[in-house]
Amino acid sequence: MRRDDLRNIVIIAHVDHGKTTLVDCLLHQSGQFRASQLSSERILDSNDLEKERGITILAKNIALPYEGVKINIVDTPGHADFGGEVERVLSMADGAVVLVDAAEGPMPQTRFVLSKALECGLKPIVLINKIDKPDARPHEVVDEVLDLFLSLGANDDIAEFPYLFASAKAGFASPDPDVREGDMRPLLDLVLKHIPGPDVNPDDPLQMRVTTLDWSEYTGRIAIGRIKSGKIKKGQSVMISKADDTFERGRIVALHEFQNLGRVEVDEAGAGDIIAVTGLEDIDIGDTICAVEKPTPLPRVAVDAPTLEMMFTINTSPLLGKDGKYVTSRNLRDRLEKELERNVALRVRAGESGDSFLVSGRGVLHLAVLIETMRREGYELSVGKPQVIMRDNNGVKEEPYEQLVIEVPSEKMGPVMELVGERRGELVEMQPRGDYSQVVFTIPSRGLIGLRTKLLNSTQGEAIVNHRFESYRPVSGDVPRRANGAMISMVNGKAVGFALFALQERSDMFVRHGDEVYEGMIVGENSRSDDLTVNPTKEKKLTNMRASGSDENIVLRPPRDMSLEVALEYIEDDELVEVTPNHIRLRKILLKESDRRRQSRK
Repeated sequence: MRRDDLRNIVIIAHVDHGKTTLVDCLLHQSGQFRASQLSSERILDSNDLEKERGITILAKNIALPYEGVKINIVDTPGHADFGGEVERVLSMADGAVVLVDAAEGPMPQTRFVLSKALECGLKPIVLINKIDKPDARPHEVVDEVLDLFLSLGANDDIAEFPYLFASAKAGFASPDPDVREGDMRPLLDLVLKHIPGPDVNPDDPLQMRVTTLDWSEYTGRIAIGRIKSGKIKKGQSVMISKADDTFERGRIVALHEFQNLGRVEVDEAGAGDIIAVTGLEDIDIGDTICAVEKPTPLPRVAVDAPTLEMMFTINTSPLLGKDGKYVTSRNLRDRLEKELERNVALRVRAGESGDSFLVSGRGVLHLAVLIETMRREGYELSVGKPQVIMRDNNGVKEEPYEQLVIEVPSEKMGPVMELVGERRGELVEMQPRGDYSQVVFTIPSRGLIGLRTKLLNSTQGEAIVNHRFESYRPVSGDVPRRANGAMISMVNGKAVGFALFALQERSDMFVRHGDEVYEGMIVGENSRSDDLTVNPTKEKKLTNMRASGSDENIVLRPPRDMSLEVALEYIEDDELVEVTPNHIRLRKILLKESDRRRQSRK
């Protein structure tokens, strides 16, 4: 039977197409809040990293009442690196609002999340957002979305999708693209009309698959998921189906339903409800909460395999322990194991040494967000160069390939074609859009490492770069490495302006006057291809003879700003990024020059 009093929907789209802004708009227009409760923008982007970067990293639930129906809404990330978040929450929904920018049209992540939604059998509604942009082309974008549905193998019923035109920022939706007033009720009406209520079996034994984990200092681990069948009550004894097909007994301490932005405690919930359960301490994502009398597990959450791997190890520099609280390999292991509990797209295995770990994820951003979160928690660690994960297919070595979409001013197309071509990218499609052109390539994942920074530099920051995993293919030839060598400190101490002034003539510096440096630390980029060992702490010799005008006026250029992602893409195989709560430094794995020379001779 289907429940008519409930709708479970997920909002899916490419990054920056307006998912979280749409949720803000629905919250503002719901009439459930005072103005002071909704004072900020992107209300669901709750953690610091999401607010700083302007992207959604973690999927989140809210629930709104409309026309006597409770609508559970799940906001999902839009970046391909966080696709694991999308894949695990799709099973909670019966329908999807597919958000598409009225100017950009369907982008790589739109294709990815839509294919996953169709695999899960979700009923789609298309919302063409940002129609008030000057370069909006709403009718063309509807046709492009239809082409996307057909290319994904959608049947005639799904390809006849309902659609609306909207501006989530201005707060209106309409079937007419020329309308610039109203509210979001047409979208909610469309949800009630076209997205079915959950198909439930209320009389069958309890089944609930856990798709999200939360944590509370007071109640411990909180399991969130949708009840597939049966009922669940406070104080009830249950069986938990684990990954190894074993069962554990547990007891429900408390139940919470989602309501508006928060949760309310309830005594009982039924099939179709999305709820939060406390009291089950050893539960993991993918586990099924079953009835004691007839424990029947649901299929576990299937997530695409990671494509990129990095080495995480302890910090071994002379500045160890000056910033962070957690510096040992045990601290690092415990933190990575804790991350595995909720980050389903992550993989961790032991490295060659006892204090290193190989961490696999969807992309540089996926792993960079983990590293950034750890450093803010007080961890010190060193991270190696990202490496793509190869696989063996019947004796043929294969590597991951990605679809790369670049939007760039037409007059700056030349550097883009040259840079992508160097890294074995192949042109698939080119479309002019006013003063801009959208270019689509297929490129090995190896070629993407470090490419974004070069593209932004060569186009003065005007290139918009997106990519998503496409397939595994036989390994192609080599991809060019960094053209310039590193400038490496030969001493420990503090960088001095006199020395930096002399060095900056032949390099871009990464440190400024007064920064602490140590032997083996990378302090700049050499203008030539080989590494150069220098002394950035050298001071001017003082004499008792001083002539008028003999002192040189020192003017230091600002050092190159190395963010975490830029640093990870910059380093080579023999280098590490040293990450502490207050600093990001580059260093050689072997700090002593004699050790590096001995290694190169081998």
